[in-house]
Amino acid sequence: MVGSGAIALGSLAAACGSPSSDPDTPDVPLPEDVQIVQRFPQNLVSGDLRLPLSLASAGGLLTTDGPTKTPDVLTARILRIDDGRNDVVAEGLTAQRHDAKLATPYWPFFVNIEQTGFYRIVLDGGPSDGAAFQVFARGEVAVPGIGDALPAFDTPTFDDAHGVDPICTQQPEACPLHEVTLTEALTLGKPIVLLVGTPAHCATGTCAPALEALVSVAARASGAYTFIHAEVYADRDATQVAPVVTALGMNYEPALFVTDSRGVVTARLDAVFDEVELASLIG
Repeated sequence: MVGSGAIALGSLAAACGSPSSDPDTPDVPLPEDVQIVQRFPQNLVSGDLRLPLSLASAGGLLTTDGPTKTPDVLTARILRIDDGRNDVVAEGLTAQRHDAKLATPYWPFFVNIEQTGFYRIVLDGGPSDGAAFQVFARGEVAVPGIGDALPAFDTPTFDDAHGVDPICTQQPEACPLHEVTLTEALTLGKPIVLLVGTPAHCATGTCAPALEALVSVAARASGAYTFIHAEVYADRDATQVAPVVTALGMNYEPALFVTDSRGVVTARLDAVFDEVELASLIG
């Protein structure tokens, strides 16, 4: 269910870091048995894509405090692989390491792909078959994407839980981002930042740091945005999915939506992000 596609190991082969002196060459060599760890769900829609990856070796994720060093920068190329093709559609892509308050670093690649179909991202110095992904047409993915309007929905607040208990599983106390519903936020004429994630039950282990990052950024935003957090589950034991998950067509966690003042999505961060990347989106 939720979170079930956010991390997948690729095939075997070969605080936000600063880029290496040569952006085309990783500053730390990748382990010989490195694996690509896909950190994005399979719901990509043609256009501007964000493809965060992590690394694994010897059967485990490479961590920020582990014995194996990780490069500041990864480079990659993307190939189209459907219909018997093996065509390079983008190369020389670079991604900088992000690891602010995260146990596992990640590298977000950004690319524009307009054609639907099947693709593969291949790291320089990594496995030759990389990690495969599909690009769908707009309308084939239910989750609101860039250019779509967020649907009005009564997310739980301190005044009205709307059947969700608890409304926030952050510890030791609920986060402050439950003052207004999404429905109310859409009438305020301000940009919205909505996070759907559950710190207590997150399948990927990224919801708690994502919420902490959002609370930190919200405290510095001086009221320029309306910030909202909504839990994934409606009950304490995580047996019932919260209505917001259905309203947004989600099958993974966490997801963060940034809108303009009209409620139209301008950016989305899926599965993993840190405070540095979040702050770069909303100032």
